[in-house]
Amino acid sequence: MKKIALINDLSGFGKCSLTAAIPVISVLGIQACPLPTAILSAQTGFPSYYCDDYTDRMNYFTDEWKNMQETFDGIYSGYLGSAAQMHNVLYFLENFHTEDTLYLADPVMGDNGQRIRIFTDELLESMKELTRHAGVITPNLTELCLLAGVDYDVLTSHASKDSYLSYIEETARRLLPRAHTSQTIVITGIVRRQPTQSFVGNLAVTPESRYYLETPYMGESFSGTGDLFASVIMGSLVNGLSVEDAMDKAVRFLSPAIEEASRDNIPRDHGISFEKYLHLLL
Repeated sequence: MKKIALINDLSGFGKCSLTAAIPVISVLGIQACPLPTAILSAQTGFPSYYCDDYTDRMNYFTDEWKNMQETFDGIYSGYLGSAAQMHNVLYFLENFHTEDTLYLADPVMGDNGQRIRIFTDELLESMKELTRHAGVITPNLTELCLLAGVDYDVLTSHASKDSYLSYIEETARRLLPRAHTSQTIVITGIVRRQPTQSFVGNLAVTPESRYYLETPYMGESFSGTGDLFASVIMGSLVNGLSVEDAMDKAVRFLSPAIEEASRDNIPRDHGISFEKYLHLLL
């Protein structure tokens, strides 16, 4: 059975991070091997939460798995809240990342043009170093701009133009020369507002091509949807699908769940009821 190491936090409520990735990876027929970075009572969007930081215990997992002589078909890292955690991921990669192992880095740093409060310039440089090792990265527009050193407001000022996607593609291609040639960048949550309807899309950029897929925009964002999307991409690629087919699968899975959550006015911090739609991944 194929195995993917999942390096992320575990939140009791919020349907994100490991509680999103584990069921998706599992239903795709792959063993999910979690390495927790922290354990929280609820994700940090809630007004109150308890957090047990696992930074100083992450390398114990790495060393034990190395002693067990384990190997992984994929490695997927999500939110990392300190330079120390990023260094721990690099240590994990030194031990388990091979030519046959796909590494996907989701560079969680901010959204809507704003950095997460703790995300200093030091952390940004550490994240840039980490993403250089990845075969796939899944930034949103804000994170893409941070990685590429592009002003978010300047980029999104082109949002009403037909050439908007070309501006985003050009920004993504700034990252490709600094990585190995097989890297794929999947930019998520691109909102295009039209006179009669708005759309949200995802753009995959490789050295050779680009692929864009969009659906009607519901006007809502929910906890965990990015984690669910990246998890489908990761599992699908490990299973041998193309990035285009992986994106199609992710959108078919997420669209009805997001539509239902929007219709039912589910609080955004609680996440979507994706569980009932897992069968769409089979």
